[in-house]
Amino acid sequence: MPRKPRIHFPGAAYHVILRGNDGQDTFLDEADRSRFFFLLQAGTERFGHRIHAFCLMSNHLHLAVQVKEIPLARIMQNLGFRYTQYFNRRYKRTGHLFQGRYKALLIDADSYLLELMRYIHLNPIRAGMVARPESYPWSSHCAYLGGEKPPWLTTDWVLGQFPDAERYHRFIEDGMEEGYRKEFHTGSFEGRALGDDRFIEEALSQAEEPARGKLTLETLIEAVCRAYGLRKAELASRSRVRKISEARAMASLLVRETEMLTMVDLGREIKQDVSSLSQAARRLEMRIESDSPLEERFEAIQGMIANPHLSSLTPCA
Repeated sequence: MPRKPRIHFPGAAYHVILRGNDGQDTFLDEADRSRFFFLLQAGTERFGHRIHAFCLMSNHLHLAVQVKEIPLARIMQNLGFRYTQYFNRRYKRTGHLFQGRYKALLIDADSYLLELMRYIHLNPIRAGMVARPESYPWSSHCAYLGGEKPPWLTTDWVLGQFPDAERYHRFIEDGMEEGYRKEFHTGSFEGRALGDDRFIEEALSQAEEPARGKLTLETLIEAVCRAYGLRKAELASRSRVRKISEARAMASLLVRETEMLTMVDLGREIKQDVSSLSQAARRLEMRIESDSPLEERFEAIQGMIANPHLSSLTPCA
């Protein structure tokens, strides 16, 4: 059964969980976490979203993210792709780092953001890693207590709900005995959202209007053809000309990194073998790790397929 699309509208807030593939560690030392922080900052500067809370564990991470116009899918694809590139390059490995599709739960921020922030900050306590949340350096809790605040972390909304830092601290203390909260993982509506019926109804209503710009395979193929100055018929041909082969690989990698699209559908659309497309995507991914212009082209096309105005994409030579 196809997975239902995420509910997106400007201002939407989400609990995001990203896990290592097969439970493997995604952060091996301080340098890895620092690199991830750098990518979080680059993302907020590029896409304009807010991060209200974070906690980096060894093999997974939690974020409280509030988006603007750019959908969460675009933000997380960019973050996951760029960190995986860094990790694979540093540790001389290949393949996926994160487990399938990230988990993202739309939340009613007015009702749940404070409790979600506390739940995220207390994750190391529940895991038995530390006795006090302020003893764990890889969450946003210390920033809320007045410690060093990363420039990409937004604390004003949460702190604005308390008269002073002491009241915030007391709020965290009140949750110290709190265990696993299923609602922050599965929600109250189809595993996609957490809120009362009125919130769900309003969220679905707001999400309907931008739904007409939902990414289709045809849009992705058109973006790739424009970027490479090709016609779809050339992409579907048996030609092994470098530019055409790279364009096919680019389309394959984009499909692999995009929700709701499949390699099977791409293969059917451009009359290519699925296993060949998958191999081409892997080879291109490895090239991107050491080819900055190619990485920029990949990200440019990624950006354009999230935007209906494809004509602004400059064809390559």
